[in-house]
Amino acid sequence: MIAPIVREKAALREMIIPWKRAGEVVGVVPTMGALHDGHLSLVAAAKAVCDRVIVTIFVNPKQFNNPDDLANYPRTETADAQKLERFEVDAIWVPDGDQMYPEGFATTVSVSGLTDCLCGAARPGHFDGVATVVSKLFLQTQADKAFFGEKDFQQLQVVTRMAADLDIPIDVIGCPTIREEDGLAMSSRNLLLSDRARVYAPVLNEVMERMAVALRGGASMKDLMPDALKRLETAGFTGVDYLELRSADGLGLLERADVPSRLFAAAWLAGVRLIDNIAV
Repeated sequence: MIAPIVREKAALREMIIPWKRAGEVVGVVPTMGALHDGHLSLVAAAKAVCDRVIVTIFVNPKQFNNPDDLANYPRTETADAQKLERFEVDAIWVPDGDQMYPEGFATTVSVSGLTDCLCGAARPGHFDGVATVVSKLFLQTQADKAFFGEKDFQQLQVVTRMAADLDIPIDVIGCPTIREEDGLAMSSRNLLLSDRARVYAPVLNEVMERMAVALRGGASMKDLMPDALKRLETAGFTGVDYLELRSADGLGLLERADVPSRLFAAAWLAGVRLIDNIAV
């Protein structure tokens, strides 16, 4: 059975009240739609430990600094609802812009430090938009647990810090990145790749895995970068926003993997921005 699609805050609150009164554990899976197996793995994780599960679908304009990127972002609400049917989620929260940001809305949530690098540096204002909308989703759904994928590892860190700093009573749970058989990290943006570009997209992960092996053996980023960038260029990537090694705790920039760390990348292929990260 397809879960009820809720579009107004008042209706959402009315639905949640009896769940909370009964002491049920409510989980939320925030998404921007165009659901793939990565999203669905988060839904499965939520269903495993929660009494009630809400999936949110909202293409958040405040986290896009490029109007064309916002306009081109895939919107597939009907297909998304069908994909969620087998999980028997309790509600799909699909607010429109006026429900999320009514006239006169004037508040922005910012998380400093964690947002100064990686996607935060490449996309100014992006994480202010993320922190603002996620804080609202947490409060609107009154969830006890929230589920995010590690593919967006920086986002996971930002959201965790935001919830802790604002004393929002929610447990933020990170779940493993889900990949295609050829290694490409699943992403809604993959739908924007041409057939030709899709063939070369996995090279990003291949390059990163090769670097990770070398880093574990003691190599430095300085030694590895020239070959990595050449391989990406040869595969057709037209720009690299970042390819960096950072600490898993705090995202400090590293030259060698002498502490628990992750390798992060964002690169452009045929006009589509792909991101990935792997543990080193």
